Amino acid sequence: MENKQHPLSTSLLWLLAITCGIVVANMYYIQPIGTKIAESFRVNTSSIGILTMLTQLGYALGLLFLVPLGDVVDRPKLIIRMAALSGISLLAAFFAPNFNLFAVASFLIGLLSIVPQIIIPYGAVLAGPKNRGKVMGTLLSGLLVGILLSRTFSGIVASFLPWKVIYLIALCAIGILTVLLYLKLPRSVVTRSTSISYLASLKSLPHLVKTQKVLQEAAVSGFFMFGTFSIFWSTLIFYLSSPAYNWGTFEAGILAIFGLSGAIAAPLVGRLADNYSERKIVTLGLLMETLSFTALLFGGNHLAILLLGIVLLDVGNQFGQVANQTRVQGLGVETSNRNNTVFMFMYFIGGAVGSFLGTTMWQHFGWIGVTSTGLLFQACAFFFQEIIFKEKN
Repeated sequence: MENKQHPLSTSLLWLLAITCGIVVANMYYIQPIGTKIAESFRVNTSSIGILTMLTQLGYALGLLFLVPLGDVVDRPKLIIRMAALSGISLLAAFFAPNFNLFAVASFLIGLLSIVPQIIIPYGAVLAGPKNRGKVMGTLLSGLLVGILLSRTFSGIVASFLPWKVIYLIALCAIGILTVLLYLKLPRSVVTRSTSISYLASLKSLPHLVKTQKVLQEAAVSGFFMFGTFSIFWSTLIFYLSSPAYNWGTFEAGILAIFGLSGAIAAPLVGRLADNYSERKIVTLGLLMETLSFTALLFGGNHLAILLLGIVLLDVGNQFGQVANQTRVQGLGVETSNRNNTVFMFMYFIGGAVGSFLGTTMWQHFGWIGVTSTGLLFQACAFFFQEIIFKEKN
């Protein structure tokens, strides 16, 4: 049984949103600097895709095995400890002397960057049902700003300084954040919703999937939507470095700023999710992602169309994620962490698959291969959303 909750003040909400952004950023510093890492370790572009895949695979496994702890231990303490541990993975990346050890560090960065997925159910519980969509939008805005500005930050820094310095700066940011969390999070509040044990929590995951069709639908659409998103962002630096643009990490970082349109849209989507069908909002997101990749396929070599594609992709992905997570968090307080675990596990498995396929297709078939793969992912998403799951609802 849950104790009376501490009110979710504006300052606490912003601290949680900033935490989501700073921690998740650790996973995305690699994307604009893939060419520099490949040169530094003397590997090919598909190896960089493996690094991205390992990071997202680590994140997915962290979601599966670490996030369920939020249902069985004190969430604020777990948030603080996981934030501190994530600093160790950044230190490992900074000191990694070769590609293999950097790959291990990349996996650990993903594994230990699951703090936002503990915070999101924590914020949902504190917000209450009336404000849940709005709070989800704010927290996911922080998450997306962290993802996008991490690319801008790493792209610009790597154009002036050795690329590994990025991980040292990130370590300092995590250290400061951990201290703030220790000072500000209300440890007197019990946000644990059930007395279920950790092992029982893991064993319950298949049952939750089997008995909740909304969770099934959200997990599948999340897989394909974030997979499409990752196909683009894991290959953009290679496309920009090609004869189509002949640009480098600096320009890749600047282009990432246009993805902030998704972060701006997130609070709006959260409010829409409080008043309209989340399923319709997900469908709108799918349409935007499909339009994005269609434009990128036929006109990605024109800067205006490339920018339009980035905006549509990021806003569409945010429509899908906010609406899907609002649906998932509405399935019950007692299983909030575990439902979120299932959704985000599939979400980042989709991202890992998308990153790997995107870089592999780039190496063998170039931009046509990349964009065609994205459109195939979208076709699969529509098939499940509008045919398979429509029959179940």
